[in-house]
Amino acid sequence: MPIDILMPALSPTMEVGNLAKWHVKEGDTVSSGDIIAEIETDKAIMEIEAIDEGVVGKILVAEGTADIPVNQLIAVLLEDGEDASAISSVAPAAPASTEAPATETESATPIPAPAASSASAPIAAPANGAERIFASPLARRIAASEGLDLAKITGSGPKGRIVKRDIEEAVQSGGAKTAPAPMAASSASAPAPSMSSDAIRAMYEDGSYEEIPHNAMRRIVAARLTESKQTVPHFYLTIECEIDRLLAMRKEINGGAPEVDGKPAYKISVNDFVIKAMAMALRAVPMANATWTDDARLIHKHSDIGVAVAVEDGLFTPVIRKADEKSLSTISNEMKDMAGRARNKKLAPHEYQGGSTAISNLGMFGIREFSAVINPPQGTILAVGAGAQQPIVKDGALAIATVMSVTLSCDHRVVDGALGAELLAAFKNFIETPLRLFV
Repeated sequence: MPIDILMPALSPTMEVGNLAKWHVKEGDTVSSGDIIAEIETDKAIMEIEAIDEGVVGKILVAEGTADIPVNQLIAVLLEDGEDASAISSVAPAAPASTEAPATETESATPIPAPAASSASAPIAAPANGAERIFASPLARRIAASEGLDLAKITGSGPKGRIVKRDIEEAVQSGGAKTAPAPMAASSASAPAPSMSSDAIRAMYEDGSYEEIPHNAMRRIVAARLTESKQTVPHFYLTIECEIDRLLAMRKEINGGAPEVDGKPAYKISVNDFVIKAMAMALRAVPMANATWTDDARLIHKHSDIGVAVAVEDGLFTPVIRKADEKSLSTISNEMKDMAGRARNKKLAPHEYQGGSTAISNLGMFGIREFSAVINPPQGTILAVGAGAQQPIVKDGALAIATVMSVTLSCDHRVVDGALGAELLAAFKNFIETPLRLFV
């Protein structure tokens, strides 16, 4: 019998994807393991392999189609001996929802959800026994900001699910408004409601701005960083590191790099030293290598370091696994490879999910010092500024040194002030005495 090919879930939180390209056409014979299509999510473009062998009997979704729900039928494969008549009863795929992927559970560096869910998975049923309302997280958030009652809205998504366009239509019609909530006894402590998009636009003269609609990545970055600042108790520790020894060692290492195909086998950057030093510091201060959960702290056995990489209209945080066990040249080459693939949206989910800490380096832009926002569920993030020569007092005399400022953002639930200070001291020791990175 014909074999259904469905839109795959490429990450635990994926709800929809774009069919970027077909590598096969109707009538082609495919074998298990053959690349048949490229699927684009908010974070990556991934090649999809055939699981079974057979002949492509019908392609139901054209390449370039956007926002296809997970588990929607996209093509049919015929087994040996079958012909097109075997799929005559296959209905064309339903039009894909135009709603953007849900953003509440993902970030610039997405974090796995507790369990995978399909695009039509229900939200938890109300505790009061009321009828369950099927709505995407994005639709729920917009409805809440607009003061709409989901129970008064008819969904047009898969299985009657309420999606973004349903909310927008309800806003335009002026229906589905909830009853005004009773005024709180004291409004001073209540958070100010978010302004609607139309209210914000009304503050500016028509034609004085250009609108760039939010793409999935920008929505996810916004949602995750908002979640972080609202739920993670941040505090910040700053320390200055002298990096003249590091710069001299870097120059010597790069100068002695062997050539492969006429090019140096590696070119170590200051950031590679920072990654290695942070990894070694976490090994030296293992209690700071931690993640908060509601019922326990997770103390990680390895130093998995995320590194923020700027991409068009967003960022990725690829993770260098077991960085404490890797050489500088290995870290450097891995980082260059993943940064390049991040910019082309070619990273697989396991390459940017997880990690216990992250590094954000703006030194190349001349930023001297800044504080970064923690990417949950990581427990810390290190913000690295530019190294610059400045006068210092050494052994009672004035001298010139190249100084780099770093700021550690800590989740106070897992890293207390003294523990964060201990971690920064260890980092400073490795950076200022770079030979220790090789011991």
